[in-house]
Amino acid sequence: MILHASCIAHRGRGLLILGPSGSGKSGLALEMMALGAALVADDRTVLRREGAAIIADAPDSIRGRIEARGVGILHAVPHGPVELALAVDLERTEPDRLPPDRRLDLMGRSLPLVLGAGRVHLASTLLQYLVAGRADTDLRER
Repeated sequence: MILHASCIAHRGRGLLILGPSGSGKSGLALEMMALGAALVADDRTVLRREGAAIIADAPDSIRGRIEARGVGILHAVPHGPVELALAVDLERTEPDRLPPDRRLDLMGRSLPLVLGAGRVHLASTLLQYLVAGRADTDLRER
């Protein structure tokens, strides 16, 4: 399956970045890369199931490349495949200060989902989520 999405990896955990064209998927990936994340894929992400895991990777044609709007296509060290641990949707805003445990159903699996449109400090928040999870939810596999 190929999604119109970007993906980064941090400490071996993948973040799927979803949203329509122009919503800031590449910009968020670049911000997170500046904070230590690695690029898996930009704009198109290949997904496959391996047992219980969803693995994200880049199509060969765009591996190690990311669009910087107004600058051009930049080179990046490609991370390679990573197991997805979290997804963010840049189209929808989060209405709740302390939101419920939102989920994204994808390929028969359930991933934690953050609604990220218009969020300040989103890159650093998502990196911390990847490192340590949420304290107020049970993140065991469903």
